[in-house]
Amino acid sequence: MPAVKAANPKTIFAPEDWAAITHVSGWKGIAQIIHAWTVVALAAFGAAWAWEYHSLAGLVATPVALALLGGRQLGLAILMHDGAHGLLHPNRKLNNWLGEWPSGAAVGSDLKSYRAYHLTHHRFTQQPEDPDLSLSKPFPTSRASLWRKVVRDLTGQTFFKQRVAQFGFALKGVKAMLRGTGDAEAKRSTVAGTPFNKQSEDGVSAPPDTAGVAVAKTVGRFLLVQAVLLALSLLIWGWLPYALYLLALATTFQLFLRIRNIAEHACTTTGSDDPFTHARTTYAGLWERATVAPYWVNYHSEHHLFMGVPCYSLPLAHALLGQGGYHGRMTIAPDYRAVLRLVTASPTV
Repeated sequence: MPAVKAANPKTIFAPEDWAAITHVSGWKGIAQIIHAWTVVALAAFGAAWAWEYHSLAGLVATPVALALLGGRQLGLAILMHDGAHGLLHPNRKLNNWLGEWPSGAAVGSDLKSYRAYHLTHHRFTQQPEDPDLSLSKPFPTSRASLWRKVVRDLTGQTFFKQRVAQFGFALKGVKAMLRGTGDAEAKRSTVAGTPFNKQSEDGVSAPPDTAGVAVAKTVGRFLLVQAVLLALSLLIWGWLPYALYLLALATTFQLFLRIRNIAEHACTTTGSDDPFTHARTTYAGLWERATVAPYWVNYHSEHHLFMGVPCYSLPLAHALLGQGGYHGRMTIAPDYRAVLRLVTASPTV
């Protein structure tokens, strides 16, 4: 099918406004990564201190810490997403490094393969060629079905299935490299690693066999970052801060990732000729911004309309669209609870 119709910014924004919202800062992307890791450190070490202070304080602090950790882990994935669009830094090499290592590798994703995968999603949003179509196609569904997914996420089942699949493909990649066929496999791979920061209906979407080498490199970076985090945890405090980070990665991160994925496209009218219907923007309060909507990812309609806008400029893009009278054409939800109510309107089990 043909690619979805794109919006023309020249007919929507004044030249000076367009220049302002598409400007890629030399420091904001770096500051966001530092912010994410600062919150991770404060949450993990804060909860560890609470346990040392009193067991009751630890019991209260741990759920809060897991929520904040999962939210910043999602935030790191979002910042890798910005890097895939070249929006973390104006220097291309530094942009790619920032998206590959301090953001993407921390959650087990690969920038280069994600970029190819994700740009295909933008080109064919909600069309049969869209690699993310499986994320929105099952909706609307029943509350019971959604709750089953929530339980799988919060009990680590989704994480376990995804990592088993990812590590299995990585092992194939290592074997291919040992056979000397790694370069050939890597050249044929275009989407390696990308399904592991997305969730299909069953929580797992495996890359093709030829992607093993790229997945092996992704897993290698992931394990290296985990080793560094564990070493820092042991050096500064002990095992508990890292254990909390890993537990969040296996639980709250998976749930927040799912909710964010649902909110972006589920039950929208995407597929029409109007580019303003290709995604949903969801208003987010403080707690939502700390968990399911870090770094302005909730302005997803604006991102699909103008994917060259850095995440920190999406609120301004939203405001300018409102001033121009375009909000009425967009899919906008008042909050994430409203989205979840909408996508569970079906009695289907």
